[in-house]
Amino acid sequence: MPTQTVELPMAGSDVGTAGSTSRNAPRNMSRNTPQYRAIDQLAEGDDVMRDLVERGKRLIDRGIPILILGETGTGKEYLSRALHEYSERRRAAWVAVNCASIPESLAESELFGYCKGAFSGALPGGMKGKVQQADGGTLFLDEIGDMPFALQTRLLRVLSEREVIPLGAMRPVPVDVQLICATHQDLKTLIAEGRFREDLYYRIAGGVLRLPALRERADRRRVIMNMIAAELAVDDADETMIAPAALQRMLAYPWPGNLRQMHAVIRYSCAVMDGGRIDVRDLPEELMQFQAANLGHTGHAANVRPIVPQADTAAIPLRQSGEALLDERTRVIDALNGSRWNISAASRQLGMCRASLYRKLRQLDIPHVRDQAMPAYAVA
Repeated sequence: MPTQTVELPMAGSDVGTAGSTSRNAPRNMSRNTPQYRAIDQLAEGDDVMRDLVERGKRLIDRGIPILILGETGTGKEYLSRALHEYSERRRAAWVAVNCASIPESLAESELFGYCKGAFSGALPGGMKGKVQQADGGTLFLDEIGDMPFALQTRLLRVLSEREVIPLGAMRPVPVDVQLICATHQDLKTLIAEGRFREDLYYRIAGGVLRLPALRERADRRRVIMNMIAAELAVDDADETMIAPAALQRMLAYPWPGNLRQMHAVIRYSCAVMDGGRIDVRDLPEELMQFQAANLGHTGHAANVRPIVPQADTAAIPLRQSGEALLDERTRVIDALNGSRWNISAASRQLGMCRASLYRKLRQLDIPHVRDQAMPAYAVA
């Protein structure tokens, strides 16, 4: 296939309908106009990302389902959009579904749609499900590991037969979609636990792309930070500078939320900075409180803490005392670390609902870093 220049919205831009993006967007646009980044620029100067992007470009037009793996905040959704915009389906719809956010009672109708009068409260004319909406284009199933087990069976049939049966329909409707799935979970572990169908795994994992975490890209952190800062600058300067002391602390920080967290931190710092550059005093509280060990003179940390937050039982005071409470706290922290601090996964492991786990975190004084907005060029 001939070389194509496919571009993604950069930080701070509003993402429009898939397929409506100009493929030759001008570079001298104002701050309020969406800017775009070509797919090949997502891997500039990064051999690991270059290999991953090239493999994805070879897969996307072969009718092979793609599974994108990676920790929370590494840019799985944006790689999916980039691959769609590169593909021959780019003029059709790119439809995203977060399998973890749809209530189980509504998941079937959301995915497969329904006909007129299918159930009480249904729209008079029925509704096309996400699968039909993506016909001719790309269907992106985010957090596929959180899809209800019963729904996995119906999805498997859709993928096998290339047809969908809306609720209340008498006959199936043929569909043609490029499937891209993503998850931060280990699907093989979910299969062993009986929470994910093995046959569905082999159906969706035709080609696996694993996005690296920020801790695996230490040599790219400086470039990514300056790129984000320049693109979030609110004045007429060509780029926003990061002061050496602030950059040193940011390079040493473990970034448990990966690129999503980095974008949120720099966005905050750009909003409060004074004088056109980010200084230490402009960093948010979590970085101000971070105590990096053995910072080098070049701005790199000799000893960077693990990417998954580790609660220090000695540093965080307990509201209650006693060996039983300490054991419970350790059990909760182990569950959070084992699930990479995903509340849904940790609550299932602990045998409690999400609300109960949040109450337990407050009771045991365990901090929890919530996800924030993600930059559109996240895998750069």
